[in-house]
Amino acid sequence: MTGAPEDPALRVLAILTVRNEGAFLLEWLAHHSATGFTDFLVFSNDCDDGTDAMLDRLDAMGRITHVRNTEIDDSGVQWSALKRADKHPLTQAADWIAVLDVDEFVNIHAGAGRIGDLLEAVPEASAIALTWRIFGNDGVDAFEDASVTGQFTRAGQNPPLWPWRLGMFKTLFRNDGIYRKLGVHRPRNPDRDRLDEAQWVDGSGRALPAIYRSSRLFTDFRQDCFGLVQLNHYPLGAMQSYILKCDRGRPNRSGSATGMSYWVERNLCHVEDRSVLAHWPRVEEALQRLKSDPELARLHDAACAWRGQRFEALMRDEDLRALYGHIRICPPTRAITRTEAARLMAWARKAHAESQDR
Repeated sequence: MTGAPEDPALRVLAILTVRNEGAFLLEWLAHHSATGFTDFLVFSNDCDDGTDAMLDRLDAMGRITHVRNTEIDDSGVQWSALKRADKHPLTQAADWIAVLDVDEFVNIHAGAGRIGDLLEAVPEASAIALTWRIFGNDGVDAFEDASVTGQFTRAGQNPPLWPWRLGMFKTLFRNDGIYRKLGVHRPRNPDRDRLDEAQWVDGSGRALPAIYRSSRLFTDFRQDCFGLVQLNHYPLGAMQSYILKCDRGRPNRSGSATGMSYWVERNLCHVEDRSVLAHWPRVEEALQRLKSDPELARLHDAACAWRGQRFEALMRDEDLRALYGHIRICPPTRAITRTEAARLMAWARKAHAESQDR
């Protein structure tokens, strides 16, 4: 299948915030360029591994626009970046926008797996909920300079059933003025006079209820939302990389810690899903073009080397060393049954109803 022809005038913007992610940056950029994103607005802060230098080089090459996120307020790193992105010319010029993280890969099943194929499949949509498909660690210990999508191919069951966080989504939305501010998971500040125009669909192309026009961060985690598109989410990576992630902190919640509970909830290895690799040949071609630049290749190699050095340094910290030991001995998370999920959700609904009555 050749898929839908690309509209050369269509501008699709990905907005990204990174810190110390240089080892993963080029694959992420190659993947999304090959998927049909045309513009990249990337914010960096407090980098020790040369990510900011890589972004400067990519900016000079005309591949992305790099902004150093030096104005961080109490809302946290990512929200501070999005406030600046709201006013950026690339945001104003975009036809479609998605706010993504470097461990998230848009995986389109429609047509040839490009943005044009997805938009052709849901022509009525003005917002597409890209539900997470969470990929677990699957026993990978040390960081390797290898494809994330190729290393981690085991994911959670479909549908995920529980907990509700597994049904969270990011949004690919039409930048037509209905929503006036960016958000981490969904666009915000809707024009109430135009809100009825918004047509939300899930990743299988089903129309979502009207409430999604103004709220909700998750699709129905009891049904398959991956028919046309899914958002491959690799929140753990290698065990050693996870320790670096815990040291770095989470970008959208300053002070909110990762740890053992975060690991257990996301180490989902129930089924194999290699669907994203169907598009690897064109991603690899884009990746090799990037690495053909000697300076970019040098910076990438330096970022990879930094990860090993940083892990060795972090193993001198007692708490992080204990966490590493715990995840080393912890097996992948067991799949939950429909009966178990139904009981948990019944308790959750009961607790919610009681809290409303108080």
